[in-house]
Order: sequence, then structure tokens, then C-alpha cells
Amino acid sequence: MYRMIVIPLISFVICFSLFSCYEHDEKKIKRLVEEWTYKEIDFPSVPIFTKFARDTIMGYYERDCDYKILTYVDSIGCIRCHLSFSAWKPFIELLKDTCPSCNVLFFIHPMSRKNIEYLLTKEGFDYPVCIDEHDSINKLNHFPIETIFQTFLLDKNNRVVAIGNPIHNPKIKELYLNIITGKKSLLKEIDSRTPTTVVLSTYQFNIGTFNWGKKQFVEFSFTNSGDNPFVVEEIYTPCGCTTVEYSKEPVQPGGNLKVKVEYQAEHSGHFDKTITVYCNAEGSPFHLKISGNAK
Repeated sequence: MYRMIVIPLISFVICFSLFSCYEHDEKKIKRLVEEWTYKEIDFPSVPIFTKFARDTIMGYYERDCDYKILTYVDSIGCIRCHLSFSAWKPFIELLKDTCPSCNVLFFIHPMSRKNIEYLLTKEGFDYPVCIDEHDSINKLNHFPIETIFQTFLLDKNNRVVAIGNPIHNPKIKELYLNIITGKKSLLKEIDSRTPTTVVLSTYQFNIGTFNWGKKQFVEFSFTNSGDNPFVVEEIYTPCGCTTVEYSKEPVQPGGNLKVKVEYQAEHSGHFDKTITVYCNAEGSPFHLKISGNAK
């Protein structure tokens, strides 16, 4: 009982400090984290999990697990960006190797089942998902509308012990793994790396108008203006249409890091994408934006 109470309290403190880095109202963040920590999640009576939205996986939801990661995705906005299949794949494989007693539950409320089936097949995402066409789980729980608050770490009794998306924030990922594996590093300093400062060439880049079938390339430059090495921990892209290339070696003071971005439009229309850079520089994470019109 003591451990069951302590973990939610610790995760509440850490989650609040992690989300405080975001451009959100601090009081709202505190209220959301406080409201959901140790809240019991209600599930539909018979959720059906399938592979590629076709083949039913029997017994997946019923697995006896010490922890579950629940992620809810609704039909608002770019559903492919919200799902981030390419980022979930390595994280799930990591869980299989290090935390086999943890299950990942995807509940997707799509506008079109065919679109989800197409996305799952195209991305080769063969992990079980629940296509919740009636939005049943959201109706039972009334999840926050902010996507960063629609992923939860649950204990054996389906109570929330942490909140946040581990594939969009390396510190949330570390928090989840520490809780699941029982490591004692829950109380360690959130970020013990020696900080530095950087000068960014630009925060946003407008590609302009281009043929949607042609790949586009842009480059962002980080100059280390501080006294310590500059280290990029993770760079997250919104979906598979955007990829990045950069050196993972520390950049010495005065040095420069180039982040090369490749964008491949999937159809014509205006786009606005955000790339998030987590690093040891003051102001991290940095949000880089690319936009344009694909014809």
C-alpha cells in the first residue's frame, strides 16, 4: 500500500515539472496532472484489438500485466501525426525486452476505419490496436482534449500513476521506464546534464509553393554559444512525412550543428509541421516549424 501511494505522488511532482517546460498555462497543467493522477480508468466491456484493423487478436486486452500504457487518439487533426507509428515501434520493442509485464493499449477513434487500415498497413505497424469507432473509452473517461495528456501509465488496477506521451518527451519516457522497472532514480534530478546556450539560425522556415510529389529539404543550424558541450538528446518529428538527419556527437563551444529536414508531402494542400528538439541548452525543447503549400 505504501508503494502504491508513493509512486503516484512522486510521478505527480515529476510530471508537473516536466510539463511546466511546455507553452501551456501552469495552473491548467497542475490541475490536469492532479486530477488524473491515481484516477481509475474505465474500459469498454469487450474491447476488440486487431492487427492492421482486420485480424482480431484474442486475449490481448485480458493479459495479466503489472503496468499498462494507454494511449487514446481521436479523429481531430492529422491522425497520422498523433499516432507517430515510427516512434512507437522502437519504444514497444524496448518494453518487450526490458519490461515484458507492461502492455501497450492503443484506442483509436477514427473518422474513417479504411483510412486507419491503410495507415497501419502502409507503416507496417503490426501491433494490436483497438479501433474504437463509437469513441467508447473517451465517453467513459472524458479525456483531456490536449493530445499530450492523452497517454497514461496505469498500474495493475488501471489507476493512473503517470501521464504524458513517452515518445514525444524523453523525460516522460524515462519516468515511465523507471516506474515500470522499479528503479530508484524516480527522485533524481530531472536533468542533471551541464547546460549550455545556443544560437539558432531560425525557428521557422517557409518552403513556399512546390510540386507535392517532390521532396523538399531545409536546414536548421545550432551554434553553441556557451561554455559546455552541446548535446542533442532526441529530435521528434510529427509523422513519417518528415525526417531529420543530424550528428549525435557533442558540439564543442563555438561549434555548429546542422539539422537537415526532409519533407515528403502525401497530397496537395497547405502544411504546417513542428519538429521538437530536446537538448541540454537553455530553452529546451526547441520547436522548429516548417510550412508551405504543396500543389
